[in-house]
Amino acid sequence: MADSEALPSLAGDPVAVEALLRAVFGVVVDEAIQKGTSASQKCHYSIQKGAAFLGLGTDSVRVVKADERGKMVPEDLERQIGMAEAEGAVPFLVSATSGTTVLGAFDPLEAIADVCQRHGLWLHVDAAWGGSVLLSQTHRHLLDGIQRADSVAWNPHKLLAAGLQCSALLLQDTSNLLKRCHGSQASYLFQQDKFYDVALDTGDKVVQCGRRVDCLKLWLMWKAQGDQGLERRIDQAFALARYLVEEIKKREGLELVMEPEFVNVCFWFVPPSLRGKQDSPDYHERLSKVAPVLKERMVKEGSMMIGYQPHGTRGNFFRVVVANPALTCADMDFLLNELERLGQDL
Repeated sequence: MADSEALPSLAGDPVAVEALLRAVFGVVVDEAIQKGTSASQKCHYSIQKGAAFLGLGTDSVRVVKADERGKMVPEDLERQIGMAEAEGAVPFLVSATSGTTVLGAFDPLEAIADVCQRHGLWLHVDAAWGGSVLLSQTHRHLLDGIQRADSVAWNPHKLLAAGLQCSALLLQDTSNLLKRCHGSQASYLFQQDKFYDVALDTGDKVVQCGRRVDCLKLWLMWKAQGDQGLERRIDQAFALARYLVEEIKKREGLELVMEPEFVNVCFWFVPPSLRGKQDSPDYHERLSKVAPVLKERMVKEGSMMIGYQPHGTRGNFFRVVVANPALTCADMDFLLNELERLGQDL
């Protein structure tokens, strides 16, 4: 709900299907929860896709309001739960987000956990993007309350830059519930009378059968970098994002969407023809057309790649995600200089 909360819902990663199956495992849903009509829908697209895959239907997802920074509003979560129950529906899962895709927002997990505790709801946290921040002593406060989640999805292949793909589903439950949810006891694969401990056969726990040993990527990287090495990688990303923000503030024609709390730096490039014309009736419409033009130019030049998107009522803006550990301040300077060069005639 918020930038990714829902009743029921999934995280921003396929492993969240398992979390939702666990919630379904212990509850009977009498009727679909009707989708909220007044909520902003900023959640990761996999939430509705997962509900469809599970047969719950996309109408079973009720999206909760986010504030201006993209964080879930706990008071609206409480309200949505009350509305769902009044309609005779059975809420059973809340999916919060630590590190939203566009703005990099972190939902207030302590307050959300309080709501879930009062109503007996499963709390899942989509920390696919922001979960690695826990490795930083300086910035881990952004995930305060995550220890109260029933399940957490984490993608080390994102901020930690582990090889694709590398995803983890972390559970409070210690009852081997993935085996209970997914196990099919196929005797031609998972024989119980092997000469070694059959608990080592983890294949029956997952949705798919054949898969890569993705955990090895994380283990090898952690072994090579160590706790301190990975922490430095996170802190460096935050520091470089801060450098980019300060440089944006110094330059004419660059405007921050908001002060970032993560490494997602969102901003507009205002071309010379639009500077000082913020009061023009067509200003925002014209500004929204700038990012697509610049994206085409940079791709055809082969100089860089920056994503852009609209967000709510905001027109297209650039989103620079400062995550590559090889990036430097010189790269940030080049990025801004190149934008100015490509857009000087607009």
